[in-house]
Amino acid sequence: MTMRSSRATWIFGVLLFSSPPADGAERWEAEWERTVKAAREEGQVTVYVFAGGPELPIRAEVFQKRFPEIKVVTVSGDPAPRIIAERRAGKYIADVAIGGPTTPWTLYLAKALDPLKDAMILPEVLDDSKWWQGKHRWTDTEKRYAFPFLGNPQRGEFFYNTQLIHPKDFQSFWDFVNPKWKGKIEARDIRSPGPGSVVMRFFLHTPGLGPQFIKRFFSEMEITLFRDRRQAVDWLASGKYSICFLCNSTDVGRAKEQGLPVNEFGEMKEGVGIASSGGNVGLANRAPHPNAAKVFVNWLLSREGQITVQTSYAKVGNPVNSLRIDIPKDGIPPADRLREGVSYIEVETPERMSMELALKVFNEALAEAERRK
Repeated sequence: MTMRSSRATWIFGVLLFSSPPADGAERWEAEWERTVKAAREEGQVTVYVFAGGPELPIRAEVFQKRFPEIKVVTVSGDPAPRIIAERRAGKYIADVAIGGPTTPWTLYLAKALDPLKDAMILPEVLDDSKWWQGKHRWTDTEKRYAFPFLGNPQRGEFFYNTQLIHPKDFQSFWDFVNPKWKGKIEARDIRSPGPGSVVMRFFLHTPGLGPQFIKRFFSEMEITLFRDRRQAVDWLASGKYSICFLCNSTDVGRAKEQGLPVNEFGEMKEGVGIASSGGNVGLANRAPHPNAAKVFVNWLLSREGQITVQTSYAKVGNPVNSLRIDIPKDGIPPADRLREGVSYIEVETPERMSMELALKVFNEALAEAERRK
C-alpha cells in the first residue's frame, strides 16, 4: 500500500467514527492516528474468543475491510484458563479476550488485563449516552477492565418438549420443583466450562428464589446432568426428558425450525435478569500487539462494530442485543430486546460476579440428592 492510500485509509476511518467537533478533538484525533499507525506496523491482532462459532469470520471480515493492514487471528476455546496457563509457561500471545462475563472477570482477578477504559479513544465509544440507560457497564470492582457490550433478557434458560408440557402451567420458577416433574428434567452440569453462571447467580440474588430454590431444584427433582449440549437437545426433542435447564438456545432454535417439538419457557413472575452471554471484552496486558488491540476494541465498541456483532449472530440464528442504543434493533426478536420501564435484575455487577456461593449450594444439593437415592 502506498503512503497516499495509507493516509486515505486513516482519513476514512476518522470520518467514519468521528463525532461533531468538541473540546479536545485534536487530541483524540492525534492519538487515534498514532495508534492506527502503530497498529499497522504490528500487523496483527490476536483475539481469544469463548467457543467461537460461524459468526467470527463475519466480524473479522468487516474489521479487515476497515483496517486491511491488521490481520485478525481468532483463537476459539475458553480464553481465561488458556491465557492463564500460557502465561505460567511464559507465553504472551493474546491481545484481546472475548467471552462470557466470567472471562474478563477471571483475567482481571489474575491481573492479566490492562484497563480497557484507558484504551477507549473514539468519542462515540467514550460517549456513554450511546449505551443502554446512559452508562457504560463494568463487571470489575474498579470499573475499568471488564466491559459487557451485549444484554439480552434472562428468563431462566428453561426449555420444554411441546408435546409433553403446557407452558401455562409454569408461572413461577417454583413450578419447576413440582413433584410431578421428578425424573423428567435434564440440566447442564455447571461445573464444566460454559453457560450457567449468570442464571445461577440470577436465582441466587432474585427475591423469592435465593439459595433455597437452587437447593430444592437440584436435590429433590432427580435431575439428569449433561455436558453434551447437542445430546441434551436430542433428549428433549425425543421426549426422553420433558424439561431442559440450560439447553443451548441456538441449538433449540434450530431444532424448532426443523419442526421438532421444542420451545423456551417465557417470563416467570419472579422477574427477568440481564445476560451478556458471550459479549464481554477485556484487553490483555503484556500483549504482543497492544496498538492493534486498541484499534480492535475501539472498532468493536463503535456503532459499526456493534451493528456487525448483532448482524453476525443473527446470520447464524442466534440473535443478540447490543447494549448500544443508537443502532437498529430490527433483526432482534422483540422478546430478546431490553424494554424501557422494566426493572431487570442485574447480576453482572462487581459485587455479584462470584460463583462461589452458587457452586457451594449446587454441590450441597447434589450431595443431598445422592443421599435421597
